[in-house]
Amino acid sequence: MNAMHTEEQPKIAVVTGAGSGIGRAVAVELLRAGWSVALAGRRPATLEETAALVPGAAALTARTDVSRPEEVDALFAATVERFGRLDLLFNNAGTFGPGGVPVEELPYDAWRHVVDTNLNGAFLCAQAAYRQMKEQDPRGGRIINNGSISAHTPRPMSVAYTATKHALTGLTKALSLDGRPYGIAVGQIDIGNAATDMTSRMQTGALQANGEIAPEPVMDVADVARTVRHMAELPLEANVQFATVLATAMPYVGRG
Repeated sequence: MNAMHTEEQPKIAVVTGAGSGIGRAVAVELLRAGWSVALAGRRPATLEETAALVPGAAALTARTDVSRPEEVDALFAATVERFGRLDLLFNNAGTFGPGGVPVEELPYDAWRHVVDTNLNGAFLCAQAAYRQMKEQDPRGGRIINNGSISAHTPRPMSVAYTATKHALTGLTKALSLDGRPYGIAVGQIDIGNAATDMTSRMQTGALQANGEIAPEPVMDVADVARTVRHMAELPLEANVQFATVLATAMPYVGRG
């Protein structure tokens, strides 16, 4: 039977960028639902804070820079050593990069940092998850990539972020196709204006396509977490290929 787990088997997840924002919300949602979760991120203290939000849950904290192959390999090795297998990767770690910088003034180092984190990091984690899911018994698992509304429609002066989020869509499609023979389901969630520290400026004023600065509505990040959990807990025979979850009144449809 090609199922992610039986009732007796725990569900095992890796969540990157788990120390704050969407990653923290998703990790907490999964832990409260009984998942065992490896919490990955660059700041050990914030990972410990995430784990402490669900006392007694099966959480592993792993200091990880997803742009470094050796650290990604160590993350997945530690996860399998602790929990025995891998059922889910939530590929969430990401950065906006410098905001409000015109493309002609964007330093190459800043561009490279965004690409290394958002795209290369997502690839490295997906590759490591894919290798594990392909070889484990029972075989298979699920990868959910955190895209963005910017995977569809860019904001002004966001060339690095937008380019990487468009690339994530290609990564999702290619992984989904290549994973079919091995029971690896791959999908993407594109999120708009979830209330986190990274989006706090939206409520005070964000640059619009017409050059104006205007506040934008946000939504509770817990609603995003519940959506990810729904995607994660589907049987492997079913897959949400793309989901878009956004603040209902944000300027997305028709913006620009």
